Amino acid sequence: MQDLTLPALVTQGFTPPLSLAEFKLAAFDMDSTLITIECIDEIADAAGRKAEVAAITEAAMRGEITDFKDSLRRRLALLQGVPATALDGVLNDRLRFNPGARELCAALKAAGLKLVLVSGGFTFFTRYVAAQLGMDYVRSNELEIVDDALTGRLIPQPWGEICDGAEKRRMLQECCDKIGCTPKQAIAVGDGANDLLMMGEAGLSVAFHAKPKVREQAMVAINSGGLEQLLQILR
Repeated sequence: MQDLTLPALVTQGFTPPLSLAEFKLAAFDMDSTLITIECIDEIADAAGRKAEVAAITEAAMRGEITDFKDSLRRRLALLQGVPATALDGVLNDRLRFNPGARELCAALKAAGLKLVLVSGGFTFFTRYVAAQLGMDYVRSNELEIVDDALTGRLIPQPWGEICDGAEKRRMLQECCDKIGCTPKQAIAVGDGANDLLMMGEAGLSVAFHAKPKVREQAMVAINSGGLEQLLQILR
């Protein structure tokens, strides 16, 4: 929910505008950043456990639960037995892009930046979002499905099992290495506490409709309106 008492766009630690040519890469969180929902909360709705799961999600995003991996495992356990078809329902009926997401990503790609989607959410959704927005690199968690139902667990991947804040930072660094730039030539956009490590590594950190802890530490805070407002300070 937007806090309408806050200015729409706040900058700190630099004098805008910045030169877009200085940046080579932009990394984005997905849930509540590029899209309007927290996918895990919407999956939980199919199990009648949305309130319980959403409460853990909110506490984790605010930084009140500091171990993201533990919070995710707790939420996943509540999804055990949910039919896999619930994922299709969330994707088709509930997933919507935040205002300005398409415009911002298109503008950054047109300027030659590589785009990274790095999410504590799930590959079922990141594949779709990445394809829609033209992402170059993606990292997220893989839900385990057995007999057409969620098991409440994740499938380990070559890089690990859970994409948490530390993994988001590693992914940012890894992608910068791949394209031959430094993290200071990267933009990182997020809304929750598990985005802070990635945002702290980047040359430009952007909080979008974010939790107070994230707004306070970001160089740019977009508190209302769309993501395209970032282009006001990048020329």
